Amino acid sequence: MPAFKVPVNDYLFLFNDVLDMQGNYQHVKGGDQATPDMLEAIFTEGAKFCENELAPLYQVGDQGCQWNQGEVTTPPGFKEAYDKYVQAGWPSLTGSPEMGGQGLPTSVSSAFNEMLNTANWPWAMYPGLSEGAVATLEDHGTDEQKQIYLTKLISGLWSGTMCLTEAHCGTDLAQLKTKAVPKDDGSYKVNGTKIFISAGEHDLTENIVHIVLAKLPDAPEGTKGISLFIIPKFLPAADGSVGERNAVQCGSIEHKMGIHGNATAVLNFDDATGFLIGRPHAGLSAMFTYMNVARIGTASQGTAAAERSYQAASAYAVERLAMRSLSGVKNPDGPADPIICHPDVRRMLLTQRVIAEGSRAMICYASQFADLYTAAKDKDQRKQAEQRLGFCTPILKGFITEQGIVAANYGVQVFGGHGYIKEWGMEQILRDSRIATIYEGTTGIQALDLMGRKTLLDNFVQLKIFTGEMLKFAAKSLFAVKSNGTIRKQAWTIAKLAIKWRYLGFRIGLQAKRNRDAIGAGSVDYLMFSGYAYMAFMWAMMGAKAQHSLDQGEGDSQFFRDKLHSAKFFFERFLPQASVHAKTISASLDSVMGMPTDYFDASK
Repeated sequence: MPAFKVPVNDYLFLFNDVLDMQGNYQHVKGGDQATPDMLEAIFTEGAKFCENELAPLYQVGDQGCQWNQGEVTTPPGFKEAYDKYVQAGWPSLTGSPEMGGQGLPTSVSSAFNEMLNTANWPWAMYPGLSEGAVATLEDHGTDEQKQIYLTKLISGLWSGTMCLTEAHCGTDLAQLKTKAVPKDDGSYKVNGTKIFISAGEHDLTENIVHIVLAKLPDAPEGTKGISLFIIPKFLPAADGSVGERNAVQCGSIEHKMGIHGNATAVLNFDDATGFLIGRPHAGLSAMFTYMNVARIGTASQGTAAAERSYQAASAYAVERLAMRSLSGVKNPDGPADPIICHPDVRRMLLTQRVIAEGSRAMICYASQFADLYTAAKDKDQRKQAEQRLGFCTPILKGFITEQGIVAANYGVQVFGGHGYIKEWGMEQILRDSRIATIYEGTTGIQALDLMGRKTLLDNFVQLKIFTGEMLKFAAKSLFAVKSNGTIRKQAWTIAKLAIKWRYLGFRIGLQAKRNRDAIGAGSVDYLMFSGYAYMAFMWAMMGAKAQHSLDQGEGDSQFFRDKLHSAKFFFERFLPQASVHAKTISASLDSVMGMPTDYFDASK
């Protein structure tokens, strides 16, 4: 696999040119630190760490973790890389200064996390899961819990997990069976088994802090009876150091399709000592803090799959010789032309590239709301940002991870037979990317969240705000004196997409009044259309800024011309797929729900 290069210029383009991050930072605590010079320094140094320390371990990690009597050993080089990560202070980028963090805006770590994911996302999951534990404790932990756990988690000396899934229940947490019984000292005795716990056991840190869902003896039925607990692998000693071993054991690690470098553990809690986070029976709402952080991180894994696969496939396509170009010989001194000359290969490469760069912009755009939600100086801004981020999250997680698989699949295809064997690493990217559409809520679950809670139950408020921004941008571009024909055409497309997006939401709402199944039947297509519209908005903004910079003679002209080429491909060759989803939403519900159950009995 060719050496991985972090696209630092792309991050700087988004932060400094396309989006008004500096304007946003004026409203964020600690935002004054994130100057353009500071951002460039962080991204440049972060790129060096990812390229030199993590990327070379990506294929090494595919050999997997080793389980032995409850202890897990990570692949060669993983622990050494983690130690360097901690020593360089990377875990503390956005942590609270009171707890040893650097206090930078969340958007900075969001960009850095994408670099980590692209370089080696099975490794990146270990520190990545800690971020959710930090966010949960910051929002819902007691002062004592923060003092004990946050300092260690923010420094990276300890790591965190989230423990939701049980063998009999994944998404449907109402069926959860793990029990927590109060003890006289204020702690709880927890019993149960959790499965599919990413980074649940490993040798990278001295302690692992599990954030666990369980039910109290007096818990109401269903999800309203779920509480949230801290259950550390080692109980903290009085001085804050690692104390006695807690009664939580790793029963095994899963044998998986991909992400072999990350230990996906079965955890047994046998009278384990736990500590309540937040109020009794309010654990699920508290856990959503963790899940929202994790879902955005998972979205960036889709970007990572597209970027890593594109870089390898494009390098291969330039060198690989096969057949002659249809438009005439391009390599007269060789036996054949490079496959980069063939239109279909270019189609696949361009698709990978617009997915990678477009989804990166989508996450960066939403990270503005994450900054305000976590650290806005104004209370009302925090509330508004929470709602805006909530609308974006299912689109980011659902759409980008699905497109990451498309991109990874094309990477294998560009390599042909060589892509199917392990030597080149392309099939690993495809295998690794497949889980991203499943964990942290499947695409179907994200679609129901977007269609139900974030659109219909929201009375279309956030949909109108988002599409209103699209229409405002389109109007500005359409009537700008210096806008050229291409920019105007793309702006007009954005205006039509915004109106269509609203129409589709209203249409499903009307269908649902007659039959509630219309929501489930149309929700994934609605999410995918939403993703295409969201990404189109980002490409229109990037294209307009690139054209403006070219017109003004600013910066790297080749970089801006490349952006315009990519935007042109996106609008002409990639975006038309959105119309398929729009048409499918309007199809008869009977074609999905009209068959009797025995229609699906394959044994007949």
